[in-house]
Amino acid sequence: MELNDICVIGGGGFVGRHIVHLLAARGLRVRVPARDRELVKDLILLPTVDVVYADVHDPAMLAEVVAGAGAVINLVGVLHDGRGPASFNAAHVELTRKILAACAAHGVKRYLHMSALGADSNGPSRYQQTKGAAEALVRASQLEWTIFRPSVIFGPDDSFLNLFAKLLALTPVMFLAKAEARFQPVYVEDVATAFLLSFGDRRNIGKSFDLCGPRVYTLRELVALTGKLSGHPRPIIGLGDALSYLQAFALELLPVKLMSRDNIASMTVDNVSAAPFPFGIQPAAIEGAAPLWFGDATPRGRYQNYRIHAGRSL
Repeated sequence: MELNDICVIGGGGFVGRHIVHLLAARGLRVRVPARDRELVKDLILLPTVDVVYADVHDPAMLAEVVAGAGAVINLVGVLHDGRGPASFNAAHVELTRKILAACAAHGVKRYLHMSALGADSNGPSRYQQTKGAAEALVRASQLEWTIFRPSVIFGPDDSFLNLFAKLLALTPVMFLAKAEARFQPVYVEDVATAFLLSFGDRRNIGKSFDLCGPRVYTLRELVALTGKLSGHPRPIIGLGDALSYLQAFALELLPVKLMSRDNIASMTVDNVSAAPFPFGIQPAAIEGAAPLWFGDATPRGRYQNYRIHAGRSL
């Protein structure tokens, strides 16, 4: 499918940056709406990327950035329920409704949607419920849609493994809520590649794809692995359901939310899938990818970094 202009809503986020870089590397023109150009100045430097000022929650501004696009990618999502545009309902449901309407009004047919593994309008958490409600809107639309449902996404600038790495560096013992919750983490570059390749075959239209890595981990295993890779291994004490809930409640009071009771509810459902990764992509494992950015935190990694800066080879 030939595309002349792709609008990436949420292109300045963690996954969005990787997708925009891949699209630009293919020579495709990309437009990225942003409320603060300074926060996405790295994207401005890409030759085929146009960063435009817009509040995508404003229907008039949204219409301007969508008009004339060959395809729209919606990556917007929030992990914690906030207020206004940062609420689950506004970010997941109402914004999706506005984007679908803008696409329909301006003749944009191709639409790629970032959902989440476990999205379910009847799920145990508000996050899962609103993600599921957004999926229902997409499926009911007349657009040529494709939905992606990733497990937790990891990468050099993620807010998952890197968050645990920072916490492990600060504490002698990790008290961990829902330590036996199960995840199947997927590498951000694999997710971005799936979005890119989905444009190449019309048979992908009207389908949803689970995006998961090659291995299932408990949260305890993930945190232990992060400690090992980051050079800060720590004892991990798993908390029962009641203490997990209390810990999440306390963490909600912090200026920056690390965990919420809604997160705890989400983790009552395994975040795993047996579906094969689409488009022939062989997904990367954490053990293979994460040392690329965690390596400098270990003594061996720091030594290797010194060698590199000294002009020495392997």
